[in-house]
Amino acid sequence: MAERRPNILIIQADQLAAPALPCYGHPVTKAPYIDSLAEDGVIFDNAYCNNPLCAPSRFSMLSGQHTSKIGAYDNGAEFPADIPTFAHYLRANGYRTTLCGKMHFVGADQLHGFEERLTTDVYPADHGWAPDWERPDHRFDWWYHNMDSVYQAGPCERTNQIDFDDEVGFLAERHIYDLARAKEKAKDGNGDDRPFCLTVSFTHPHDPYACPKEHWDRYEHEKIDPPRVGHIAYDRCDPHSRRLRQACKMGTGEIDGQDVRNARHAYYGQISYVDDKIGRILKALDHAGLRDNTVIIFTADHGDMLGERGLWYKMSFHEWSARVPLIVSGPDFFQPRRIAAPVSLVDLLPTLLELSADPHVQNPADGLDGKSLMPLLRGETSDFERPVISEYLGEGAIAPMIMVRKGRYKYIHCPADPALLFDLETDPDELENLASKSGYHDTCLEFETIVSQHQDLNALHDRILKSQKRRRLVFKAHMTGKHTSWDFQPTQDASQKYMRNHLDLNVVERCARIASRT
Repeated sequence: MAERRPNILIIQADQLAAPALPCYGHPVTKAPYIDSLAEDGVIFDNAYCNNPLCAPSRFSMLSGQHTSKIGAYDNGAEFPADIPTFAHYLRANGYRTTLCGKMHFVGADQLHGFEERLTTDVYPADHGWAPDWERPDHRFDWWYHNMDSVYQAGPCERTNQIDFDDEVGFLAERHIYDLARAKEKAKDGNGDDRPFCLTVSFTHPHDPYACPKEHWDRYEHEKIDPPRVGHIAYDRCDPHSRRLRQACKMGTGEIDGQDVRNARHAYYGQISYVDDKIGRILKALDHAGLRDNTVIIFTADHGDMLGERGLWYKMSFHEWSARVPLIVSGPDFFQPRRIAAPVSLVDLLPTLLELSADPHVQNPADGLDGKSLMPLLRGETSDFERPVISEYLGEGAIAPMIMVRKGRYKYIHCPADPALLFDLETDPDELENLASKSGYHDTCLEFETIVSQHQDLNALHDRILKSQKRRRLVFKAHMTGKHTSWDFQPTQDASQKYMRNHLDLNVVERCARIASRT
């Protein structure tokens, strides 16, 4: 691998549940281009996000660290600029790093190691989405997750998200051809022959549940399947699910079946819409002659409950919200296979270090929470037993929540709630909580030990409350002024150009130029 460092193409969807894809067994959805990646790729059947919320999930994926460690607790929490991301590592190792699309960076740094960004983001970079755990019953006016997305679901030709993803797809295609041109020009010494890491991130199939009519019409409405687990009575829900119903204005009753079918129909259409974009990107990669030496990674930041258990959107540790697709396609590098071992998105950074022969692979700048998946990708081992941890520290919670997946079991712990334990082999729909059952006491103790070793939850709770208070003050101040710091963030990192233009000047010349300007 060190002799042949591959190009890397990372494609990320937003709010795409693994169980909703045909390559993960869904009987209705249509995604032939994602299927093509799966057919000649390595499919991870039990991949999890490390936080079922957009921004913190992405920050943990980029950094290889849990959000509790880096302070990126929720959608209004800053991603610290001094936390190394896979873009920093790859760039330092000679890769050309480009971001195209959503990454939900919060704070002044909108690049985080990427040399260039081909689009703006689609969500704000300020602290306006900071929750307030000191007012657990308060619902923010800005909280856009409400049932309008379900009640108004259907075909729609234009939304801000469609506009955004149309731009993301187009610019990603064009950039691939630009990469090919740069490599060709490098033969004459005028281009850029570095291997590349291109990250393309779409905002679909994130709600609102609306898709172009072309993609709506790919599905017969009568064949849209209902949720596997239907509405669960409010008084039978776990406490966090009840809080999510309140946060999203779901109410306590059951949603009309036709509204559920419309929303699922539109979500399936959105999957097909993203799949078409992926198909065009793959076509550009083929036509540019770059496909053979490119490893393609397809994933999502989290899933969508999509009516399962009567819940919608994310923020839950149940499978439709927390389990994500993870497919690695590189036929010249890896043989197709399916991997059952539980893994998570923090494993991506150490995997990329090893894949790219990064010199930091044995000694990264930060202690990483992930583990390289290269042994699984190469088929060298089936012994990958270790706990996979996900956290939820955002809206709808009132205290830190930790999920642990190990082997066949999933354990959910929150100091404010009773524990949940599910055997996913015998109960994949998570209908029977085993935590209070006789015979599972030792299993729960084992998981409690893992949680306590992961974080001091009382100290974490205190840090989160202080962070929320600080950010609400900063946001209030920014709303009274003319500019915020991230208004001045460029889409290209100017540091390399500056250094090239100035490092060859001696001190006297630099001082003379500065003096002449003053």
